[in-house]
Amino acid sequence: MGRLLLACAASLALYFSAFTWLLDRPLTLGALRARIEANIALGEAVQQPKLVILAGSNGPYSHRCETIGPIIGRPCINAGVAVGVGLDYLFTRWEKLLHPGDMVYLPLEEAQYVRPRAATDLGPDASIMLRHDRATLATLPPRRQIAALFTGDLRGVIMSLIEAALTEDGFHDPRVAAEGGTNAWGDHVGHTVALAALNRTALAAITPVHPTAAEIRAGYGSELVAGFLDWADRNGVRAIGGLPTGFADSPIADDSLAAIRAIYRDHGASFVELPNHSRYPRSAFFDTQDHLNEAAQIRHSFAIAKALSRLTEQQQARSR
Repeated sequence: MGRLLLACAASLALYFSAFTWLLDRPLTLGALRARIEANIALGEAVQQPKLVILAGSNGPYSHRCETIGPIIGRPCINAGVAVGVGLDYLFTRWEKLLHPGDMVYLPLEEAQYVRPRAATDLGPDASIMLRHDRATLATLPPRRQIAALFTGDLRGVIMSLIEAALTEDGFHDPRVAAEGGTNAWGDHVGHTVALAALNRTALAAITPVHPTAAEIRAGYGSELVAGFLDWADRNGVRAIGGLPTGFADSPIADDSLAAIRAIYRDHGASFVELPNHSRYPRSAFFDTQDHLNEAAQIRHSFAIAKALSRLTEQQQARSR
């Protein structure tokens, strides 16, 4: 029995050591980590009152800080990443960089409100923190730390070896040519109408799934958002909710819209909503219902910037 326990302990030690210090995913998780760290670096560099957009990939694909910033008269950082990245991780990173007078706009995807606790704990950010950001991991609840220790599997080992070999050989990532890149504000750019035409058939076949009002109210993501809104209210940061972009032929149900609005209203935050509820024809999208093509991204961003400006003017008028 002693030898068996010793073997088990040695196996766990080898497993933890491999995924904590040796194995990495430089092409997949590495690209995600690079985007997160680039956004954080922008946040650290801007010392004046700023606007930060936090969301999934709907943030950089469908919103353009390059357009929004000049209209609202303050620097804008597009810090959206991907739906799979835990909101608790993003909020923890950004709370250190937000100051009184800053604004945070949250056009979160519907899926982010209902993302389960287990999926959040085992998301890609768990592996990123375990390998590269253990300081942030140490600030999260113990269950998050334990989950991070067990995110690795055999597939992860194989993919780590493959990605390391490709990187060593100077592998050229083709995604920029196929999907566009990122500008100095964190916006996704280059996802043109011409490139979007290649995805027309796939876009036509997508059937979006909308969570119910009850699912949104009970969602773990909603709980995380509420906690962040409370933090923002206590620290003089203006949090503003919004809606993600989506297909006009697949609207969010009225009661689900009301459930999303209520999260912000009940926690001292504002809510910005365009007359079209951020719904557009499928021809305005790039590759998913969360990603506008570049031309539509700019038009949508202009409308959002005007709405944010009106909201700011109204709030200033009430405070006089």
